[in-house]
Amino acid sequence: MTNPVTSIQRTVADYKTKDAKDKRRFWVDGLLNNALYILMAIFIVYTAIVNENFLKLGSIANIISQVAAYLPLALGIGGCIVLTGTDLSAGRVVGLSAAVSAALLQNADSARRLLSGFPALPAWQGILLAIAAVILVGGIIGFVNGFFVAKFKLHPFIVTLATQLINYGLILMFFTLNGNNGQPLSGLSSGYTNFVTGKMISINKTTSLPWYVLYAVIFTVIMWFIWNKTTFGKNMFAVGSNAEAANVSGVNVFKTTVMVHTLAGIMYGLAGFLEGPRVGSVTQGTGLNYECDAIAACVIGGVSFVGGTGKISGIVLGVFILRIIFVALTMLGISPDLQYLIKGGIILVACALDMRKYLVKK
Repeated sequence: MTNPVTSIQRTVADYKTKDAKDKRRFWVDGLLNNALYILMAIFIVYTAIVNENFLKLGSIANIISQVAAYLPLALGIGGCIVLTGTDLSAGRVVGLSAAVSAALLQNADSARRLLSGFPALPAWQGILLAIAAVILVGGIIGFVNGFFVAKFKLHPFIVTLATQLINYGLILMFFTLNGNNGQPLSGLSSGYTNFVTGKMISINKTTSLPWYVLYAVIFTVIMWFIWNKTTFGKNMFAVGSNAEAANVSGVNVFKTTVMVHTLAGIMYGLAGFLEGPRVGSVTQGTGLNYECDAIAACVIGGVSFVGGTGKISGIVLGVFILRIIFVALTMLGISPDLQYLIKGGIILVACALDMRKYLVKK
């Protein structure tokens, strides 16, 4: 006959053992899920100790400016990742849009004006025309991406890899117009450069924030509203979570997919519009590998490749973290070649941790 007291003692012991295991698992899961953030925080503190300039106003203003420059790209590609996809063409769309903007807004007396037959427009007319042009260019490319993904059920990796090559071909052809022979597009009009990189806020005599920081904030607010307050945003997350279930629920999966990619293309175009004045000129290599940084920032910020998960605030945080790391690497004297290895490692670790979270939940 079983002793009731012994049975109760065993039950209590089993409960305590299970409770202890659950607590250990909770802490282990917490550490692993946030390992990337913890390592980055340690790295940032180390950089601040080694190089005192890291936390000075000039460095902070530089980080904010870089975040503003790369944020529109990440905001666009984030939607593609929510749909369990990606976009490898993003960087080249930035490059093509930057080239179009620069060509339209070169000084009339520039020695190497690409569109020499195009009439010089007043500053604001030229800027509005360039903005409309990059929205059109980015929107068309995004529409093509979304159409082939949605209509023919092709994987976004394949579709955007193809359009990446097509865009690069268009860039190379664009730079040969009027005998330009691939020369950089420089001599941008003062109205264009002031509109993008002019001083918005002067922090001190040597430090200021450019106007494109404000534009990045505006883009972020617009995307937050679209993601969180519109039917389109709800449909996007529904399709990303389960496209078949969303279709049964009455969501137009084709339309949603095309719209997500089109919106992403528009964001790439606007990023390209800001890029020329920011770097001073546009070359055939402008935008190269920009999509890698954007994808890494999204994953770091919690936009999951399993689909249906992500927040605009997370994307902003991811871009901030990534730019802080890159500035810190430069201040520590790490060579640009080695920085590519670190970027690749960050993407790999971030994706592995993201997939682990999904498997644990599943």
